Amino acid sequence: MKKPAATPARTPMEPQTAAPVEEAPATTPARTLMEPQTAAPVEEAPATTPARTPTTKPQAGASVEAVFREEHGRLLAALVRRFGDLDLAEEVTADALEAALVHWPVDGVPARPGAWLMTTARRRAVDRLRRDQAYAARLALLHVEAERAAPAPPADAADADGLPDERLQLFFTCSHPALAAEDRGALMLRCLAGLSTPEVARAFLVPAPTMAKRIVRAKKKIREARVPFRVPDADELPERLPGVLQVIYSIFTEGYAASSGPHLQRLDLAEEAIRLARILRRLLPAEREVAGLLALLLLIHARRAARTGPEGELVLLEEQDRGRWDRSMIEEGLALVPVALAGPPGPYGVQAAIAALHDEAANVATTDWPQIVALYDVLLALAPSPVVELNRAAAVALRDGPEQGLALLDALAGEPRLREYAPYLTARADLLERLGRRAEAATAYREALRLVGNDPERAHLRRRLSALEPPDLA
Repeated sequence: MKKPAATPARTPMEPQTAAPVEEAPATTPARTLMEPQTAAPVEEAPATTPARTPTTKPQAGASVEAVFREEHGRLLAALVRRFGDLDLAEEVTADALEAALVHWPVDGVPARPGAWLMTTARRRAVDRLRRDQAYAARLALLHVEAERAAPAPPADAADADGLPDERLQLFFTCSHPALAAEDRGALMLRCLAGLSTPEVARAFLVPAPTMAKRIVRAKKKIREARVPFRVPDADELPERLPGVLQVIYSIFTEGYAASSGPHLQRLDLAEEAIRLARILRRLLPAEREVAGLLALLLLIHARRAARTGPEGELVLLEEQDRGRWDRSMIEEGLALVPVALAGPPGPYGVQAAIAALHDEAANVATTDWPQIVALYDVLLALAPSPVVELNRAAAVALRDGPEQGLALLDALAGEPRLREYAPYLTARADLLERLGRRAEAATAYREALRLVGNDPERAHLRRRLSALEPPDLA
């Protein structure tokens, strides 16, 4: 086999990039979903329970944080269903958490902490509505309209802790097409992942006041456009579900290769996206593309430890120590691929199959490149995109040699979406270098350097460029 072309791409497929990446919002970094319910069982949950665990103050703080991470989306979604207003739900959720920090160190952590938080939040909401009758009347009207659109499900939708799981509705609300693309990921991180506004701002690399305005704008749009808090009907789901998956994938993409900053990866974002994909998988177990997305994220993230060196430098796929890949995560992802492909294939299922071939190979040279090229052909038929064509060209270079791969890349030179796309320029530079066209390769590396985002990728390109340029003898 000819020497493989090592093409560092900023997107989650090495050396290829993943199909929908070019659709990701310009500032897309990090986390998501649920099912209908009635608020009745939650309202009756006791504020205190007889069985309590003695807890120190630091332990109580840790317990609140752990419960918050696990229950925030579920709690918020149930409150939105109950009161019909996202702002009110967020406000009383925060109040309930503050109350837990006060009471749990004294009384101990409740046996059903989620139910305790829900009861406390509900009481705070009722108090607020009693103080503001006009606000209460407006919410009542909105709630009636919402119930007509999506009747409450039976009481047995609640889990063992007494909390209904309505995150699925919240997933679709946060990713509703009425919202601006850049707002969907921010709202999903804020509402379903439980990140604070400053944390979401850091994820999107914008100032906290800017993110606060963006979140306020999204909530205002939800109110004004009467975005329904419901799961789409069966006939709507095929059209709406890809939007939810894309938001999660865009968050993961930023975690896989940061758009800027000192680090190649932002593991917190990637792991939050995986957490959201797991939630979605539990809530929509029959949706094969949900299984495909989760498989894809797991199979890519399994390589995280080997993608950087001791100083945080970029390590190309062909140079990675595969012994450092996360085998348990790979096995989990591999088990999901047949599920994702158990019918007509979807884009995420096909990409997961490509990632599986990478993860199953002992090295780049023994990777099944013919099969990967064939899968890219399938992906092109399902989701035509210049980025998919770029990835296919990289795979062809590994199957047939750099000259054939370069011919395909050059055929894409007129594609507007690739002109300012660093992975395209980097791939072209790499193949030119392998063909001995050093001056042209150096020019392509310089063009890529102008566009590349994070510091490790920039340092990698500078090293490649310096190896092509004659030493300065002055």
